[in-house]
Amino acid sequence: MARRLIAALLAAAPAPAAAAVPEAAPGAAYGPELEGFSYPYPVASYRFPSQRQTLRMAYMDVRPDRPNGRVAVLLHGKNFCAATWEATIGVLSRYGYRVIVPDQIGFCKSSKPAAYQFSFQQLARNTHDLLDSLGIRQATLIGHSTGGMLAIRYALMYPAATHQLVLVDPIGLEDWKARGVPSRSVDQWYAHELRTSADSIRQYEIQTYYAGQWRDGYEKWVQMLAGLYRGPGRAAVAWDSALLYDMIYTQPVVYELGALRVPTVLMIGDKDRTAIGKDAAPPDVRAQIGNYPALGHAAAQAIPHATLVEFPDLGHSPQLQDPSSFHDALLKALDNAPSPAP
Repeated sequence: MARRLIAALLAAAPAPAAAAVPEAAPGAAYGPELEGFSYPYPVASYRFPSQRQTLRMAYMDVRPDRPNGRVAVLLHGKNFCAATWEATIGVLSRYGYRVIVPDQIGFCKSSKPAAYQFSFQQLARNTHDLLDSLGIRQATLIGHSTGGMLAIRYALMYPAATHQLVLVDPIGLEDWKARGVPSRSVDQWYAHELRTSADSIRQYEIQTYYAGQWRDGYEKWVQMLAGLYRGPGRAAVAWDSALLYDMIYTQPVVYELGALRVPTVLMIGDKDRTAIGKDAAPPDVRAQIGNYPALGHAAAQAIPHATLVEFPDLGHSPQLQDPSSFHDALLKALDNAPSPAP
């Protein structure tokens, strides 16, 4: 009954017009800020000074035709961009949310600085400053994968500005270094990233994200990423990616989950086996890390008053694998949130 009611509401409510993200042509090359790849909604730029340079943060700001007075901020993962939230943007807009979807610095359509001290604190500050520039004082943060790590850091730093936290297969729920995953230097990560291709992206995602299964609909997102590595900014993209991998590996959030003080929903695909650096880990370590059913339950116990939602047959990206089930669960979670502060 609940799913039918949600479906009826969504069908009846208009959504802002969006152009479907075009299929990325195999072999297409994009600029260092993903020039040449179209997003489903208009892209704006937030320019700001940071670490002795001026940076540009790309974002989509999608306003609903029938506002419900709430704001949702969608935070992408490491191998994703703001555009990969396309379906979720449409659902939340129809539900009355104003939806803000940034590309973080170092990713996709945003700046690729050659020298930047990447940290989750810095990315959280950048995101908070963007929202402040838009006059947004409180929002629901929905973070996927690395975006989940960022959402946790944001909520720890800005609890009053965080109405609700929704974590979709967040990484950082275990300390890979402490579990035995060997470290890589930034130079080693850079060499690793320079070898990135459509085939390597696809094979990684099949093995790690999708439990050995593949659908044609995932391919446009593979080509989106691969196009960055085919283009003239390949070296800059790979360098920032290396810096970001070092940030992710060295800054786990698992030790601070108990400090969260905002309503939190964990959405976990039980087939997910994501773990940074797993390919370099010894076989016995590799077999133990990235166990998302266990990680999800442990995180739900550590986070005060957290709610755990599991998708038994889905992997790292439930919003892409089964959008209908994911969005039903997401809307229910948002409906159960307390009213935002005035």
